[in-house]
Amino acid sequence: MSDFESRASSGSLTVVARRGERMCLLAMDVTDPGPDFLGFAIEVTSPGALDASPLRNRIAFDYPAQTVTGFRAFPSTEAPFQTFRWIHFPYDPKLGTYGYRVTMMHGAPGALVRGDTARVEIALEPVTYDGVLDVGFTRNFASSQAFDDKYGAIAKTLIPTPAKVGLAFQKPATDAYAWLGFEALELLNGFLDEVIADPDMSLDILAYDFNEPDILAKLKQVAARPGALRAIIDDSATHFGAGAAEDTAAAALTALGVPVRRMNFHRLQHNKVLITRKAGKPVKVLCGSTNFSFRGLYIQANNLLVFNEPEVAGLFAQMFELAFADPEALSHDPFAKTWHVVTPAAGPTIKVCFSPHLDGEALSLGPVAGAIDQATCSVLYSVAFLNMDASGPVRQALDRLIGKPLFSYGVVDKAGGLVVKKPDGSDGLVSFAYLKDKAPEPFKTEWGGGGGITLHHKFIVTDFNQPTAKLFTGSSNLAAGGEKENGDHLIQIGDSKIATAYAIEALRMFDHLHFRANMNALEAAGKAPEVIKLWKPGDVAPIWWTPFYVEGSQKQRDRQLFGG
Repeated sequence: MSDFESRASSGSLTVVARRGERMCLLAMDVTDPGPDFLGFAIEVTSPGALDASPLRNRIAFDYPAQTVTGFRAFPSTEAPFQTFRWIHFPYDPKLGTYGYRVTMMHGAPGALVRGDTARVEIALEPVTYDGVLDVGFTRNFASSQAFDDKYGAIAKTLIPTPAKVGLAFQKPATDAYAWLGFEALELLNGFLDEVIADPDMSLDILAYDFNEPDILAKLKQVAARPGALRAIIDDSATHFGAGAAEDTAAAALTALGVPVRRMNFHRLQHNKVLITRKAGKPVKVLCGSTNFSFRGLYIQANNLLVFNEPEVAGLFAQMFELAFADPEALSHDPFAKTWHVVTPAAGPTIKVCFSPHLDGEALSLGPVAGAIDQATCSVLYSVAFLNMDASGPVRQALDRLIGKPLFSYGVVDKAGGLVVKKPDGSDGLVSFAYLKDKAPEPFKTEWGGGGGITLHHKFIVTDFNQPTAKLFTGSSNLAAGGEKENGDHLIQIGDSKIATAYAIEALRMFDHLHFRANMNALEAAGKAPEVIKLWKPGDVAPIWWTPFYVEGSQKQRDRQLFGG
């Protein structure tokens, strides 16, 4: 067992557990399922618990009462999961090792029989590489059954409308923000609190969307020490004038004596970055796709990275100095015309590239496209706005996935742009949709999270479970126009542990949205969603597991890639 993967086999069953960021991907494979195989019971022993508890299913063989509750009312020992992988996302993650017992269930409803059983353990530790790198994701579950279970009654009180009034918005007293912001919010608050507590630390910030009042309040605490804070804030069309929150933030900091530079390079200042210095020397940097805003932290799917590596922090500090002096200085400087490589003593090699690149996008996007083209088993991605890029290197490489015999899943926020068709005819991409109007039993309708996009990740993972695994992420939209005109950063890391965490996040997004997209498609076709039930012997439809054993199909690749 490695620190991010554990596997076990028993009889015809193989189970693999992979560590994500406070979540675990459980993947199963079965060599001989049999006609009475009804799915998997999954039981978990959480850190500190004495006994195992079954994970619960929202779907059952039948609902005698015919009432919609939406709750996970059915133990998987009685209503087994009819899928070959499941992401366990604990409501309240605990430090330590989680133990999982996965059992094949046979027979008939009400008379289930346990079959082969395998046990695996995995430590869902919060830090990715101690002393080097920590990754955090937002929960992105405002549009979910889980959110409705916990916070449905107060959902519409959480987000300001319009966004520009956010800095004056009175947030209700609730733990919903911590639940939604999840590990990304923890890392962001921890980063700022460290600067506030240490009089020898100073902070530089680059902001794009900026309307979260708690963040501004923390920056004001840093600004109370003269010379401890500098800021670069975007002033593109949506962030300047007409009462923009970014104007309000800039004015508030300027009034405290903070040097504030407003800029948009050639189109957007799109970085979302914090850099700390200790006695004047860069020591740590926070970066990624997460904007310092209500939607960025509490509604959108986002990620951020905290590098505790001074050399990486130094690269971002150099970028800040060039931009702060003159936006044109960065785009023309040799610094923005190369990839910068850092090899920590304990941890993976880290490569960083900064835009804009006035001489073209090939410098930064070429390696991304090359990794996609060279992938041998999988490409998983979650990229906002990519469908708007008609001909960039990354878009072209994803288009070339059509017909390739490998597994790919992708999520974008806009429908109708990028469509990746697999050889078996299935889509390898979904667009965001939620259960906003009609929900089939046993599901409830959901809150949409307000106006605006919901997916905001920018990452691509290739061959996550291979020695050649690569992750590309950052603030870059991975589109040609942005690389030429926006201030952005793009990070490349070749490491299976980190790639696996992002791969699990991609699956989490795809699975979460795929069902909702199917429901929207039914509604668009004028069909009423039917009650969703587990398959059982005697049903007219084929046995639930048969699509996963169709040669060359996407579902077969899914089963073999994750459970093999």
